[in-house]
Amino acid sequence: MAALSRSTPNESPTSQADFRKLKTVCVPLLGASRLTQASITSTSKLLQELIDVLKHIPSENLTPNLISYVFLPASTILQRNPSTGIPDQVLEKILNVFGLLAESWWWTCDIKIWEQLFMVCGSVIGGIEAKSNGKGKARDDETKQAAMKCLSTLLRPRTSEEALTRFLVPAEAEDRLLELQEHTRNTRFIPIIGQTLDSVMSSASSQYLALQSASLEVTHFLIELYLPDQLIPSVLPGTVSTMTKLCLGMTRGGGWTNGEIVSRAFKVIQVVVVKALGNEVCIEHGIIRRVRDLDDLINDVNGSSQNTSSEDTNPYGTQRTESWLRGTATQVHIAMNSLTPLLSHPTPIALQTLCTFSTILIRSTSLTLPQTQPLLLSFLLSLSLSDYPSVSVLATESLAALLTIPSDEQVPLQNILMTNLGDNLSSLPRLLSTQSDARVAHAAGLINATCQLASYEDPSNKISVIAKGIANLLGPSGGIEKWGWSLLSVMEFVEPSVIITQTSGAQLSLETNPNTPLWIAFPELVFKNISSLETRDSLKRMFHSLGKAAGDSCLFAVDWFISLGCEGSSSTSVAALWCACRLLEGIAGISLFTDRAATISTKRINKRLEKHARALAKTISEIWDRLDPSLTSVDGDTLRAQDDDTMLLVQHQKGLVPLQDTLKITQASTSSSKRFKRISQPVIHRALCLQVIAVTSGIAQNRFISSFIYTLYPILHSVVSTVSFLSTTALATLNFITVSTSYASPANLLLSNFDYVLDSISRRLTRRWLDIDASKVLGVMVRLVGADIVDKAGDVVEECFDRLDEYHGYGVIVDGLIEVLAEVVKVIEMEAEVTAGNNPKSKEKRGIGPQRTSLDDFFAFLPRRFDDPIEGGTTDYGPAPRKAWGPGKPSENHDEDDPDDNRMKVETAHNNELPPTPIQALTMQIISRSINFLTHNSPVIRARILNLLASSVPVLPESALLPSIHPAWPFIINRLGDPETFVVSAAAGLIEALSKNVGDFMFRKVWDDVWPKFRLMLRELEGGEKSSALMRSNKGGIGPESAYTHSHRLYRSLLRTMTFSLKGVHEHEPSYWEVLVSFRRFLAGHVHEELQQCAADLYIQAAEINPDAVWLALVSTSSLTNPIMSFMMKPEWQIGRNTDIVFENMK
Repeated sequence: MAALSRSTPNESPTSQADFRKLKTVCVPLLGASRLTQASITSTSKLLQELIDVLKHIPSENLTPNLISYVFLPASTILQRNPSTGIPDQVLEKILNVFGLLAESWWWTCDIKIWEQLFMVCGSVIGGIEAKSNGKGKARDDETKQAAMKCLSTLLRPRTSEEALTRFLVPAEAEDRLLELQEHTRNTRFIPIIGQTLDSVMSSASSQYLALQSASLEVTHFLIELYLPDQLIPSVLPGTVSTMTKLCLGMTRGGGWTNGEIVSRAFKVIQVVVVKALGNEVCIEHGIIRRVRDLDDLINDVNGSSQNTSSEDTNPYGTQRTESWLRGTATQVHIAMNSLTPLLSHPTPIALQTLCTFSTILIRSTSLTLPQTQPLLLSFLLSLSLSDYPSVSVLATESLAALLTIPSDEQVPLQNILMTNLGDNLSSLPRLLSTQSDARVAHAAGLINATCQLASYEDPSNKISVIAKGIANLLGPSGGIEKWGWSLLSVMEFVEPSVIITQTSGAQLSLETNPNTPLWIAFPELVFKNISSLETRDSLKRMFHSLGKAAGDSCLFAVDWFISLGCEGSSSTSVAALWCACRLLEGIAGISLFTDRAATISTKRINKRLEKHARALAKTISEIWDRLDPSLTSVDGDTLRAQDDDTMLLVQHQKGLVPLQDTLKITQASTSSSKRFKRISQPVIHRALCLQVIAVTSGIAQNRFISSFIYTLYPILHSVVSTVSFLSTTALATLNFITVSTSYASPANLLLSNFDYVLDSISRRLTRRWLDIDASKVLGVMVRLVGADIVDKAGDVVEECFDRLDEYHGYGVIVDGLIEVLAEVVKVIEMEAEVTAGNNPKSKEKRGIGPQRTSLDDFFAFLPRRFDDPIEGGTTDYGPAPRKAWGPGKPSENHDEDDPDDNRMKVETAHNNELPPTPIQALTMQIISRSINFLTHNSPVIRARILNLLASSVPVLPESALLPSIHPAWPFIINRLGDPETFVVSAAAGLIEALSKNVGDFMFRKVWDDVWPKFRLMLRELEGGEKSSALMRSNKGGIGPESAYTHSHRLYRSLLRTMTFSLKGVHEHEPSYWEVLVSFRRFLAGHVHEELQQCAADLYIQAAEINPDAVWLALVSTSSLTNPIMSFMMKPEWQIGRNTDIVFENMK
């Protein structure tokens, strides 16, 4: 120490200051070098102070003298105490001091000191003292970490920049490293470095993360820089095995390994494989040869006899031979294959390292590990689809570099890529049949990555080879039949849950809010042999990528799948349509299952694709023109199965007869018949057809409008379907087409193109071609289009009635067509109300009945009845004009009593009568053609026709309505005697509407025809109530207890009809009194409230005509006003409350 202190004055001022700081710690530390139980604590504190001082001194300021000064007390502790007597915390701090000193001492220390430090660290890591005497204990992980950090400092190569900071020449770093490498490669040191490597790799399995990281760093330094070349083949198997287990988390008992640890482990595997099995090292040892041209081939033949290794044999090394290469390559390939699960590692640093690892091995071992190249390439392809952008970009750039930069592996990699693509496509059916979602997703991901690589923007245009290969694979010469049939045979879809509703939810949504351009998602299909959503999406992306990469060449594959899909509705046809739709989405760059922006193609559509899309739309739409696919496909499969069973009945066998066939012990095999069995899925088939139509609209966009004549009817036909899955798909298709063709909403699209729909409907309502659901489609169009359909619906209405005449015996057809007519009438009625509201007219209030003669004039005349009348002059002036000559005043020129003038007025009024509006003309057409169905054998049809006529009455003027009603009046009256109560109610409703709107016409008809029928029905119902369980009689008040009985509904119709008859028809005295007498019992307090209200309205309306008669009828019922009226007494009815209500409302 004194000698060192005497040399310090020659140092720089900075060194002098550092020396004084170190001296205050080193001197007492040297004195406490002998460890005892009492001095361990003080020594540990001094070591910690020394570490703190060294950390504040820059490493380049530590001169050799200062390093030796600090090294002396630290090494003295190790020399003066046995290893078992040094606690872990003291040894840890000593090793930390050595590590801080080695950072600068690496440049100048003697090789022997470097070796001693190496051995000390290796012994601590390997626990040699515990193994030698068996009494010691292994050091803790913190101590091993300190030893590992010190060893890493000793092994780490320095850079030229670090040399410049120490005022050394840049080559000094390389020279010093060569000197250390030369020392470690002598035969005496090889066992030491080998044992150290083993100890370090054993520590890499520790659960202490910092120790793991440091161990892997040291392992990497040892193998890359210091391990002799002959020894690397020997350590290759153990190193790869240990690192593989570490990456997979086998040493942890499960779970993912830390990403930083995985990254360092991959670097170790990379360096050991490249140094042991790299192309260059194996070529150097003569076990493989690179042949680039004919000269290399000639040299290979000439030099094959001289293939003898001249290298020095090493007792610890392994000689590289061809047999060794074959065996080792197989082992390495197995290890590489076991790393496949790491593609799902959750940390990006691990994935990035795996990407770099695969790229380097592909370049460095293309000749020595040819069987591993496809595996490593699959790693890169999978990583190019990573969710981490840094990983996917790195993998894509690595693949592009491998495939574009000229090298020995460029062309073989392109061939491997296309071979892998074909193999993965061929393996998909097998993987799908095993229901292995992870393997299916992996294979689909590899195909997807390959196709995306074909779309990579390459300035050199060398990746286009991949795109051409994919185009050939899906083109006419690609052999799609080889893998297409097997793929379709295993792709099966689960039938969606069938929810049958009278009116589909999609139809209600479209009718309720047709102008809202909301995005409607297509319902997803579920695969039978795929359970996870991720796998289903990966298959979908795979087909998208195939279509995108192949481009227009993929149209052949689309046509092939479409042709299979149009053959029927079996599971194979359904799968074919699904594949065709997904490929078509990829070609066009659109998607049905994303947001609104996906309806716009991401690529420029050429004319060929656009023309092909419109042709596909027409082909798919023609499927709706065929018979029900479920019938045709099932029948065909049944016939095949029957034929096959018939063939099985005749057998020709030689030899022994099997017992199971004679004794019938086991069930006969039905595999052959099952082979022909196909599940019919018409709902999914139609839904996928709609998806194809939607995709074609996204391709053609505005030019798709010309295809509406074919496609709109299938869409609307599916919208009205009672199966919710199909109707929702149809509504989503309509919405997608609306966005693709730039319409504001589905309603606007249908308004602009309803001519096409009407044409399609009319063609399906002909004698040759009748579709029952066409009437539902027409009903939807009527409700959506509204009044705009009036001008164009005349032909369709005529067609409806023509079909009604032909198919009047089929209730379903007739009911559907009448429903359409009812919808037309509703639209007409609403339009008429709007027109009347926009053009208000002052209407004269028609007098209620013939005006009664006032007696005031009679009483004024009575006193003057005997007065002489005023006589006129008796002079005869001869012929004279009745009016003055000349034009005269306007009031004088038009004499109301002139018959000629009256005739001219009538003719003028007749000529000035406006022609019927389109609404009125259409209504007249419906009424005139509906009359014949009043005698239809279906009571529902009769009631619908009566309601139809009732709805039409308010729309037409009398001149247009009465010519049709007058000849039909006997049929209307006969409906009042119909056996069905709801038909009678409908007939009463029609009479009510006629009474309200054409009262003059109904005067005699109501009192002569209608009221006798009503009176008879009242008597019959009153008699039938006595035997009805739903009727009750309490104190004479008779009426229905339930509002849902037929008699209640009929009573209500009778009351309302007579109320409006009294309001709009002239009264008839005898019948008027009969009405007042007949309906009194409905004012009873025990009658249903609704009937009481209707009866009160009837008497209030009757009081406007003759209040005296109403008063007499009601009062005579409650009390005896005169003995003559005693027959009217019915006090048990208790009509007093309702009588008061009527009297209060009498004017």
